[in-house]
Amino acid sequence: MSRQDMLSKVKTLIGLDDDSQDTLLGVIIDTTDQALCFKLQEDTVPTELSYIEQEVSIRRFNRIKNEGMASYTQEGESITFNSNDFDDFLDDINEWRRRHNKDVKTLGNISFINPYWGDDHEI
Repeated sequence: MSRQDMLSKVKTLIGLDDDSQDTLLGVIIDTTDQALCFKLQEDTVPTELSYIEQEVSIRRFNRIKNEGMASYTQEGESITFNSNDFDDFLDDINEWRRRHNKDVKTLGNISFINPYWGDDHEI
């Protein structure tokens, strides 16, 4: 999805009908895109996962000026943010990585040294 298409969708979902927040939203979208690409080990976000970029961008926009807040309560209203914006999408990200052979959970050979044996033994 093009950056302009993403910007248009995000603006629609947050109810913006002017260009006053385009620069801020552009930075948020770019940062979200970079983070998701890193998690996927890809240069671009695959079309089937563009909804994650969209949703996380909206969450980040809605959190502006409340960065880092873990919890807030005032007069019966309570607000809590996830520590990681991608937490709700980890299952989808991991499934995509599995389907595209991007799952890198192998550790290879590990050697432990037992001081009582005098040398190392591979496990």
